[in-house]
Amino acid sequence: MREFVYETMPGRVVFGSGTIGRVGEEVERLGCGRVLVLATPGQMEQAEALRERLGWLAVGVFGEARMHTPVETTAQAVEVALGLGADCTVAIGGGSTIGLGKAVSLRAGLPQVVVPTTYAGSEVTPVLGETHNGRKITVRDPAVLPRTVIYDVDLTLTLSASLTATSGLNAMAHAVEALWAKDANPITSLLAGQAIRAFATALPRLACAPDDRDARAEALYGAWLAGTCLATVGMALHHKLCHVLGGAFDLPHSETHAVVLPHVVAFNAPAAPSAMDAIAAALGTSDATTGLIDLRQRLGVPGSLCELGMPESGIERAADLATTDTYWNPRPITRDAAQELIAGAWAGAPPDQYSSRTS
Repeated sequence: MREFVYETMPGRVVFGSGTIGRVGEEVERLGCGRVLVLATPGQMEQAEALRERLGWLAVGVFGEARMHTPVETTAQAVEVALGLGADCTVAIGGGSTIGLGKAVSLRAGLPQVVVPTTYAGSEVTPVLGETHNGRKITVRDPAVLPRTVIYDVDLTLTLSASLTATSGLNAMAHAVEALWAKDANPITSLLAGQAIRAFATALPRLACAPDDRDARAEALYGAWLAGTCLATVGMALHHKLCHVLGGAFDLPHSETHAVVLPHVVAFNAPAAPSAMDAIAAALGTSDATTGLIDLRQRLGVPGSLCELGMPESGIERAADLATTDTYWNPRPITRDAAQELIAGAWAGAPPDQYSSRTS
């Protein structure tokens, strides 16, 4: 008999089509009436439309959310929120905006409603990644968990092909890493397998038919499941590397996950055979690493950190940062192993079995 602990995350999920029309209802359900809408500069049109929809409930829009949630941006948002007397936030967008909502909630104590427009998955997690002086720090605190998440399939219909693919692979990484987590449990593993299967089915369909509503719904469902995995169990090497690379070199978040994931899977394969079997089964292939590479290639996603703008001179620095703090991984990683893995991801080399000598 296997012993385990499964802890559910509190929160409310509203899933469907046209559900953005229920934002005001959900705000009032929280007992709030002075909303600050959060967005990135590129999604100001959606944010302004949401403010208009909220009517008297909205007191303003802060449209300066940034990748990796710089603490300076958070400070600006908190100042605006307090200045307007906001009693809650509504974040509309992807991981950058969701991260800002969490950071504001942590500092100002404001409840939050989140309307995801990508497949980030972070909207259902108590995890916040913030960047300070080029270093991304992860905070895990129930205080940053959104009170309500509104999934509206309609909002993802115009998501670009590239962002659909990379955002989906980013969320898939949450599920993949949950399968080898130190505190993995049968419930989370079931959710993880279903999340991987949902993306493996939906993403290729969306690459061919971006307006496929059923595939959009399947991908959004997968993001919810993958985020729930991230919320429930601890992450390991993959997320550590992606946070290091994103914070140090300002690399695009979801693209970084897409590039790094097959390399980490190949590295961890000898130490996590049951996880590899589950990943391969969910992908419908005989090998987890090969299956992920094939999926990435079918989606036309960049295959190297070099393509994302990381300088080759940064490989050693990244390896240093990735091994500065001790953290659990099914296969322990040394400084040399980290450099070999990062160098492979930088060059886009085939992530064959990483040599045992570097473990």
